[in-house]
Amino acid sequence: MGMIGGGTDAFIGSVHRLAAFMDGQVELVCGALSINPDIAKSSAQLLYLPEDRTYLNYEEMITMESQLPADQRMDFVTIVTPNFAHFAPAKMALEHGFHVVIEKPMTFTLDEAKELKQIVDKTGLLLCLTHTYSGYPMVKQAKAMIRDGVLGQIRKIYVEYPQGWLSKLSEREGNAQAAWRTDPKKSGKAGSMGDIGTHAAHLAEYVSGVKIAKLCADLNVVVPGRMLDDDGAVLLKFDNGASGVLMATQIAAGEENNLRIRVYGEKGGIDWKHEDPNTLLVKWLDQPVQVLRAGANYGNLSSYALANSRTPGGHPEGFLEAFANIYRNFTRTLQCRLEGTEPAPEWLDFPRVEEGIRGMAFIENVVNSGNSDTKWIDYVV
Repeated sequence: MGMIGGGTDAFIGSVHRLAAFMDGQVELVCGALSINPDIAKSSAQLLYLPEDRTYLNYEEMITMESQLPADQRMDFVTIVTPNFAHFAPAKMALEHGFHVVIEKPMTFTLDEAKELKQIVDKTGLLLCLTHTYSGYPMVKQAKAMIRDGVLGQIRKIYVEYPQGWLSKLSEREGNAQAAWRTDPKKSGKAGSMGDIGTHAAHLAEYVSGVKIAKLCADLNVVVPGRMLDDDGAVLLKFDNGASGVLMATQIAAGEENNLRIRVYGEKGGIDWKHEDPNTLLVKWLDQPVQVLRAGANYGNLSSYALANSRTPGGHPEGFLEAFANIYRNFTRTLQCRLEGTEPAPEWLDFPRVEEGIRGMAFIENVVNSGNSDTKWIDYVV
């Protein structure tokens, strides 16, 4: 693995490394870890990268790595830069023959996302988008149950993602993470909807198996002086006729990371919360609530849930393990690609470029709806 961004001054880079290394299948061999040369070099030293594979920009890294023998160069690159700096390195990496893992949202604009898909389609390379929450075993269990028709026809979807860390004007108080996420030049045209609303939208489509077809959005800037939305709600209509509600806010003071999804069919519903990720509630029309728990020793779970469960029941698995599941499925698929073998169906279950396009489409459509006097708009991809 090579890495672009993710130096010691960044948050998400270390999370990616922990996740990638968890199964002992990935080695970090090179990096362009910061646009600041001193941070790039010091970060590389802390990670024991050799001097000749410590690069000061992504152009140099991709060019030099592509000139190494096939058994020495990186196999894939992970891009953990702010949103505005996703597209160019991803495009260059793909064009030089490297597979890509990339943070969400995938690009800065929908047009960029579509261009990346064209390159992926042309090259046949893998692109993995780290929508972490789809890596939880009980999220995969919920998806499998709905796919198998256990709940019947899906009718209603509620997904909410409240945070409180931007309740103050933190971007003016030295918070670097807040600064770039609330800057339209670096984050894009959406704030909370781009940062966490995309997670909620992806989770709704991933778990339910249906796609957003229409929406009606209300976006708000609650904290005076902020340039992008920090709060919003969206009414949804899906392509199977179901309706739903999505809420994403970063000004819910006191909330940490309280993502929750509820999906209801004609026979019952599921309820999953990020604050208790090992538990999935199944609510039946004519039976008591059923409590399903994650655990590698529980034989009543789907093969997809079991393939992503790492410990026996009662041993908590959380954010890092879910993140690692994304990496493990991607790297197992990549290893099969390199060896010319067929990956297991469970390994193929990781977010890809298509989800990246839908994420960018969600941002575009939500902002367009929020700025419009029209009640409902068609969901344009």
